[in-house]
Amino acid sequence: MAFNLKKVIKALLFSSSQPLAIKDLQAAFTRFHEQALLPLVPEAPAAADGPPPATPAAGEEPAEVIAEPPQDPELYADVPSLVTSSQIREVVDEIAAELRAADEGLLLIEGASGYRLVTHPRFARWVRILRAEPPPLKLSPSSLETLSVVAYRQPVTRAEIEAIRGVSAEAGVNKLLERELIYITGRAEAPGRPLQYGTTDKFLEFVGIKSLDELPASDVLSTRQLDDWLQNAMNPTRLGDAEMGLPEEQLSLQGTAAEERPSAGGTQPD
Repeated sequence: MAFNLKKVIKALLFSSSQPLAIKDLQAAFTRFHEQALLPLVPEAPAAADGPPPATPAAGEEPAEVIAEPPQDPELYADVPSLVTSSQIREVVDEIAAELRAADEGLLLIEGASGYRLVTHPRFARWVRILRAEPPPLKLSPSSLETLSVVAYRQPVTRAEIEAIRGVSAEAGVNKLLERELIYITGRAEAPGRPLQYGTTDKFLEFVGIKSLDELPASDVLSTRQLDDWLQNAMNPTRLGDAEMGLPEEQLSLQGTAAEERPSAGGTQPD
């Protein structure tokens, strides 16, 4: 019977409470062969002058001996020494398709940290009932705007966020830190060394992407436009009459009147 790679990977995914990356699955096959090469250690005989092995008392059942199940050729024979990433991806895609087709409430998804089995969102209420958890709180529009700025501009300071949004970002930043959607990445090379913020892996799970490269392109929040926006917000330019669109003849009349107007405390001409 040929080795069944799909059954083994499915069992590993079911057994893990954490996401499994391709390298984690490959490492399992490497450890399998390393353990197969280890010499068997014989059981040490009991000392002649040592106490005899304990015997069960009358009416007691002997202690249960735990042993590994017999080796299944489908799982333990002809295990390949190298499983490529393409092979793992192909198998994982098959498992994900089978779970979707079965429609039994389980899904296999790929996140920033690897693959993991999850319950379908439509079973969320049952899961919360089992765990005695309250319904999740939704982010306010203000927090979502702050999160969007951090996601596209990171690393970003609170002052930069406030310059973009035009309002205080303290409450939004604190809420996102509390939800572990953003974290402090360091300090900016600016006066006061303000804190800088970036998004976490939990943010990637929150929006359902594997990396920041999958964020949709935004004409409003592109890096170049944000830099220009910040520059203008931090250093606003004063607009004169010409920039405000006043006609040239009105500008010349205003300039002449200003020249002819006497200064405060000056004398009137004769």
